[in-house]
Amino acid sequence: MSIRKIPHYWLSQLLGWGTFIAINTFFAITFNQFGPQYLYRLGIFVGIGLFLTHLMRYFIHKVELMKRPLNLQLVGFPLITLLFSILIGISETYLTVLLKMEYKEEMKLTLSQKLTGNIFPAFVYMLIWNGIYFIYHYVAESRQRQVDNLKLEMLVKSLELKTIKAHINPHFIFNSLNSIRALIDENPQRARMAITALSNILRSSMSSDLQETITLEKELSIVKDYLDLEKIRFEDRLKISYEIDEDTLDNQVPPMMLQTLVENAIKHGIGKILAGGEVIIRATEDDGFFQINVLNTGRLESTSNNEGFGLQSTENRLSLLFGEKASFQISQNNQGMVEATVMIPGEKK
Repeated sequence: MSIRKIPHYWLSQLLGWGTFIAINTFFAITFNQFGPQYLYRLGIFVGIGLFLTHLMRYFIHKVELMKRPLNLQLVGFPLITLLFSILIGISETYLTVLLKMEYKEEMKLTLSQKLTGNIFPAFVYMLIWNGIYFIYHYVAESRQRQVDNLKLEMLVKSLELKTIKAHINPHFIFNSLNSIRALIDENPQRARMAITALSNILRSSMSSDLQETITLEKELSIVKDYLDLEKIRFEDRLKISYEIDEDTLDNQVPPMMLQTLVENAIKHGIGKILAGGEVIIRATEDDGFFQINVLNTGRLESTSNNEGFGLQSTENRLSLLFGEKASFQISQNNQGMVEATVMIPGEKK
């Protein structure tokens, strides 16, 4: 068996008691006390100590002392230390008498004096042993709690992202089906084209839904299909402009994020203006960040200022995926257009 396969507890036991033997042997040789009787006595104490510390550990686990409140642990450990120190002192005293391993000066002492002389040093050693054991487990459990908290945060983050995605796709499908329904009687051929466009969008959205982020290029492909469908419904009332820096096409964005912003621009902007208007999609990169702007003709209303689920989900997903490094805001600019702005760290794949 390799050392790596030995449990940490037994490695610590062997190292601790081995160090105890080495130190006592060194001082015994230094003060001319080393000999067969000394080795026997040392072996008896180490054997008892090894057995009873293991039994003490079993007892600590049995009463689940490490799971108790800290104040109970601080009381419990000294009491357990005293109890097992007494057991070690009694065991050592009777074994040395039984095996006739006593030193000459010990033979002159009463039984109570012998017990006291053996219990006190045992208490010191057990106190050190339990102190190390307590500190080790306290640190180990603190680290484990940190790991568990991180795992829990990741799980919560994953569930939140899945919940958001579950809301985004039905919201998008509902609006698209309404557009198609309006075309069925008016222009069946265009309705068929709209269904084909919707099929392309759904296929793309289902594949992208398996990822936390996709490239801007793939996201734009979904958006263009969506706008082609909306172009059929709005005809000349909808003007679309793309101002995309080619260097940004490999940047990562949350799936369906841009489509949600464009859908919001159509629903709350162009859809409320009889004469229609323009939707502009921009993507630029500067100073380690990449920026997306979706502009639409219209006025910013309180109902569209981050109150809709689509816009709120955009803000939530950016926060979950990129933390404080990303930002989202929607405002009215000086050119009479509503502008949604997303700032994302310039990460590429």
